[in-house]
Amino acid sequence: MTTSSTGRAHDADRGQYTDRAGAPEPIGDRFTARRPVEDDFARVQHGLTHWWGGLGGEAGAQQRRLLVPRLFLQHFTGTSMVVEDAEDPGGPLAAFLIGFLSQDRPDEAYIHFVGVAPEHKRAGIGSALYERFFALARDAGRSRVRCITGPANAASVAYHTRMGFRIEDGDHEVDGVAAKADYDGEGLARVCFVRDL
Repeated sequence: MTTSSTGRAHDADRGQYTDRAGAPEPIGDRFTARRPVEDDFARVQHGLTHWWGGLGGEAGAQQRRLLVPRLFLQHFTGTSMVVEDAEDPGGPLAAFLIGFLSQDRPDEAYIHFVGVAPEHKRAGIGSALYERFFALARDAGRSRVRCITGPANAASVAYHTRMGFRIEDGDHEVDGVAAKADYDGEGLARVCFVRDL
């Protein structure tokens, strides 16, 4: 178990983020955060299908599911988190964050994907996950965090700027937001964010 400068401990053997007392780390009065395990895959995929309000239709849901394959729950669990209702830990997820420390850029960490169930938005869960990831990255000696989103996801663009991310320069604008064309492949423009820690 390692303890961060924030007093949080990360217990790799138990697969949970913990407080000093060793209990799963609470988020508010109702939720707890822990490291994901491979058995969480179906619940993460369910969130990717249903939590975006139909953004992009079925093709958009399939694209989101393909962006978080099982390998993330096999090889990147030490820097990722799932959030559950403390009263129903086997029930539907309330949120998840998939992130990692860059192996090639020793000063950077990357948030790959974050989702919060619609019924739990505005409860502070997403912000709590980001803050926990920022603390984890700082404790690992990282000085910045990067992430991306699609330019059509205006809510995500607004959220990330509120969380202190700045939008990097792009090669064109979509609805007044700088984006990079073909960033994730042909026709897949992305808004690129960076946040200094």
